[in-house]
Amino acid sequence: MAIRKLKVALVTETYPPEVNGVAMTLGRLATGLAERGHRLRVVRPRQKGEASGVQPGGDLLTPGLPIPRYPDLRFGFPAAGELQRVWREQRPDVVHVATEGPLGFSALAAARRLGIPVVSSFHTNFHNYSRHYGIGWLHGSIEVYLRWFHNRTAGTLVPTAALATELGAQGFREVQVLSRGVDTQLFSPTRRSAVLRMQWEAQPEDPVCIIVSRLAPEKNLDLAFAAFAAIRSERPNARMVCVGDGPSAAALARRHPGVHFSGMRQGEDLAAHYASADLFLFPSLTETFGNVVSEALASGLPVVAYDRAAASQLIEDGHNGWRVPPGDAAGFIATSRLAARKVAQRQIERGNCVQSVRHLSWECIHDDYAALLEAVVARQPRPATATPEIRFAPD
Repeated sequence: MAIRKLKVALVTETYPPEVNGVAMTLGRLATGLAERGHRLRVVRPRQKGEASGVQPGGDLLTPGLPIPRYPDLRFGFPAAGELQRVWREQRPDVVHVATEGPLGFSALAAARRLGIPVVSSFHTNFHNYSRHYGIGWLHGSIEVYLRWFHNRTAGTLVPTAALATELGAQGFREVQVLSRGVDTQLFSPTRRSAVLRMQWEAQPEDPVCIIVSRLAPEKNLDLAFAAFAAIRSERPNARMVCVGDGPSAAALARRHPGVHFSGMRQGEDLAAHYASADLFLFPSLTETFGNVVSEALASGLPVVAYDRAAASQLIEDGHNGWRVPPGDAAGFIATSRLAARKVAQRQIERGNCVQSVRHLSWECIHDDYAALLEAVVARQPRPATATPEIRFAPD
């Protein structure tokens, strides 16, 4: 049955051109809706050089402030009054609140007052992050808030079945899985670059390990560097490349002068960095998915990661990577040494890695997303009075 064209308000406190997995995913979902003829308005904090207010294309930009220790990211100020005014004039069929900050909270309140159905996303383990920033004592309170927030929506979208089960056990209701895709045209072994490897001082036979991550305490990156040290003790010709930026960047570069820090990379440049390496190390324990895992696999890289999130559903031991029991640091280091040995001996086919993510087509995920929104709208009683037609355009 054909899905009717929806009027959607997407509320988020991170969005392209900000560089992180959540922003990338939401940008992709917005594009997919627009390509299918749905009408979309994005509500987000204004970024540098932008003015607040309703934009010519229909998006609504709100004031915001940089997030402490993440100056490139912002949180939006509450805007319940403005949202109620805009949504009374141009009523959306459904509101998707993608982040749980002040702007998301006010959007949830405004939509509920107007009787507009709301879906939410669970993208980030904020309660687990608290342990890495000296506020672990807030863990329980943050979890209570997140559960309260999401249970006031018609459904919460999560990227994996494992996370859906975990949240369900914590009392989250109406949790539904919407996986994340990967652009296999962009991320591909064909992006491998001999010139880039020369910049890393890596000969063709030298194994290159790579990290692609926000450089921040919650990413557990010290373990990746410890794993590389173990690899290099066995293979002195090994190299390591670290792609990304964040609050820990300067300290990590000082502590690891033998590592090539590439900074933030995007698009084809990022794809070339993946494809030009040989082994992806991913020690994070706080991810809800981990887009970098699927990007690395699509680029032909075997992955060493903890057995959770994307790694849990995508990695088959010895076929396209290795999974380690969560929290087993010694196991992660030992497995990384084994992986480097197998890679150097050509015992892992890059084609296995690529094939393992072929099913993560963004086209299928876009269809699933539109169908989930339509199901939420179909369950909502129609408003008693007609409302003016809303004219939304993609950001």
